[in-house]
Amino acid sequence: MMEEEEFEFAEDLEAILHLTPEVQLAIEQVFPSQDPLDRADFNAVEYINTLFPTEQSLANIDDVVNKIRLKIRRLDDNIRTVVRGQTNVGQDGRQALEEAQIAIQQLFGKIKDIKDKAEKSEQMVKEITRDIKQLDHAKRHLTTSITTLNHLHMLAGGVDSLEAMTRKRQYGEVANLLQGVVNVLEHFHKYMGIPQIRQLSERVKAAQSELGTQILADFDEAFPSQGSKRTGGPSNVLRDACLVANVLDPRIKQEIIKKFIRQHLSEYLVLFQENQDVAWLDKIDRRYAWIKRQLLDYEEKYGRMFPEEWCMTERIAVEFCHITKVELAKVMRTRAKEIEVKLLLFAIQRTTNFEGLLAKRFTGCTLTDIPGQKRPDSPLEPTNPFLEDEPGEDVGTEKDEDLAKPRKPKAPDNPFHGIVSKCFEPHLYVYIESQDKNLGELIDRFVADFRAQGPPKAGTEEGGAVLPSCADLFVYYKKCMVQCSQLSTGEPMIALTTIFQKFLREYAWKILSGNLPKSSSNSGGLTISSLLKEKEGSEAAKFTVDELCLICSILSTAEYCLATTQQLEEKLKEKVDKVLMERINLTGEMDTFSTVISNSIQLLVQDLDAACDPALTAMSKMPWQSVEHVGDQSPYVTSIIMHIKQNVPIIRDNLASTRKYFTQFCIKFTNSFIPKFINHLFRCKPISMVGAEQLLLDTHSLKTVLLDLPSIGSQVLRKAPASYTKIVVKGMTRAEMILKVVMAPHEPPVVFVDNYIKLLADGNPETFQKILDMKGLKRSEQSSMLELFRQRLPTPPSGGDGGSSLSFSAPTPEQESSRIRKLEKLIKKRL
Repeated sequence: MMEEEEFEFAEDLEAILHLTPEVQLAIEQVFPSQDPLDRADFNAVEYINTLFPTEQSLANIDDVVNKIRLKIRRLDDNIRTVVRGQTNVGQDGRQALEEAQIAIQQLFGKIKDIKDKAEKSEQMVKEITRDIKQLDHAKRHLTTSITTLNHLHMLAGGVDSLEAMTRKRQYGEVANLLQGVVNVLEHFHKYMGIPQIRQLSERVKAAQSELGTQILADFDEAFPSQGSKRTGGPSNVLRDACLVANVLDPRIKQEIIKKFIRQHLSEYLVLFQENQDVAWLDKIDRRYAWIKRQLLDYEEKYGRMFPEEWCMTERIAVEFCHITKVELAKVMRTRAKEIEVKLLLFAIQRTTNFEGLLAKRFTGCTLTDIPGQKRPDSPLEPTNPFLEDEPGEDVGTEKDEDLAKPRKPKAPDNPFHGIVSKCFEPHLYVYIESQDKNLGELIDRFVADFRAQGPPKAGTEEGGAVLPSCADLFVYYKKCMVQCSQLSTGEPMIALTTIFQKFLREYAWKILSGNLPKSSSNSGGLTISSLLKEKEGSEAAKFTVDELCLICSILSTAEYCLATTQQLEEKLKEKVDKVLMERINLTGEMDTFSTVISNSIQLLVQDLDAACDPALTAMSKMPWQSVEHVGDQSPYVTSIIMHIKQNVPIIRDNLASTRKYFTQFCIKFTNSFIPKFINHLFRCKPISMVGAEQLLLDTHSLKTVLLDLPSIGSQVLRKAPASYTKIVVKGMTRAEMILKVVMAPHEPPVVFVDNYIKLLADGNPETFQKILDMKGLKRSEQSSMLELFRQRLPTPPSGGDGGSSLSFSAPTPEQESSRIRKLEKLIKKRL
């Protein structure tokens, strides 16, 4: 019976202890244990096998069972103790919950009591403050009434006083009183429905109208339109009248200003009438001297009569400028045929100087509020010429390198720029035509000087340097640009730019392209016998050293012109109006100089290339089949190296300032020489094995020289550009591969064809035909070889080139490996 109860208890225990993984993990963290009985994946069979690993261990089974039963009884005791300890927990929890609920009810009652007391207090405060609010509203209304009554009293008294003072012309008192009355009247705008208030407002307006009429009459009496000015000077009455005019309608103030300035400048219109001798441009200084005297006279006599904020001195000067602009335009239209460049520039210079003085003396605040007058056109880039160049500075002595200097901070705009000088703009065609003529004469002088002095000589400072005439041209350009920008930044600048373009092209054609040496075609070549005798100092290059220096000098000058023309375009765009910037484009002229550079480089390349032609011709005519042994480099290689060492150092030294174009020269020469060398290799037929070895040695020597071409003959060793080295290695490697194919035996044919395809990677049958000719094969053998070549040629992938898919990396045939290794050892020994 006991065993059955234990079995049932074990089943119940197993059911109860079936926990989720999360709970089991939490238990393991809280109560870590190494006992197998505590593990969630406990296996009774494994546990028993652990206790009784062998049959002999079953002898102490009774002891093990007793230990397990003892452990079970201890666990039962622990469980029983825990369960008994938890019997009173539920009752204690219920009691604590009841106590908490009672405390919450008490707290709720206290909160409700506090809320009731707060509502009662609020009601009590409202009753207390009700009377205070009523008193506060009454006080505010009473204060407003008293203030309004005071304003009304002040308005009524002020209107009466204003009318009395107006009749007595007491303008000093009226000025202050009128402003006060106007300010007080503003408080009654919302009361204009009341007849008495409206009546007072109408009386104020009537007084203002009467004051305006009266003040204008006083000024007409003091400064009549006809006759001389009042000699007694300004009166205090008129000064006070100006203060009153500040308060009146602005039209009264403008009328006073207009009449006074018109009367003040009436003498000017008489003295400088169109038919007067002083009205012409040669006496334009007298106009500005007259206004200076008038302004000084005004400051002395009337400076204190007008308020300072009226800026009467500036207004007089501005009106004088407008009148002068109209009068000058009128007289220039009448006498347009008499305008000369010097006279026009003289007048413009004096006018711009006067505008600069106005900018230093005045702020230009009156230019926006004169009726019917606008400010000058949109702000100009070089607004104040006197701030751009210091006084006394000779623009013509500036170096053209200044075009490349950073631009100094822009000076503040001159509001008076063009206020008078704009009238000269329609006549600036005279200046433009003059510059066209001057530049034409300058180009002709450059041509004559070049012919008289001759080209730069080698070994001198001028050799390879920029031509002096180029710097002179751009100095003159800058002088013209600065001068014209001071005259106008509109259409005349566009016209001047057109002139610049014209003579930039003429300079490129007449001075640069026109003086490039012409390549001759009657120069002699090296003979085969001379090459075989290795005669030193053979036929010289087509161009002399002086001619090479001239070409380099023209190339350097063209590069300088290209860079400076780009800077000139940027400066012109800075000087011209923004709306005209798009019309300035010197790209065509820059392309012209680029063409001169390309032609110069091409001449240098053709010269050196032509000097190497006789040697290559001699190479192709040498009997390579009868060469018996491999020796030092052939005479034709020595001749080519000699020409390279003669020409390249001269060109490099003369192009020291334009290194990138020297690199272009090297690249173009290499691109021209290597294909020509390979073509002459194909003409060397038939070639014996020893002859091919000699040619391979010569090819390696030329490759070494070409790799050192940029620094050949130089004391300073400089690594050649990677792009140049790549071209040389690629081209000369092809020449070496051709010779290696020629050296390979043509038997068996399949091996020879495969070797050709792998080494040359060239699928063109014509090239293969040339290789067979170099080997000296008969036509019958060549036919079978060509057919085999077409069969063995790999099929190119779709969309690709057949030649591009061939490889260079295949090994050479075994039949020629020993001879090639021997040849390589010979080359290393030679180097």
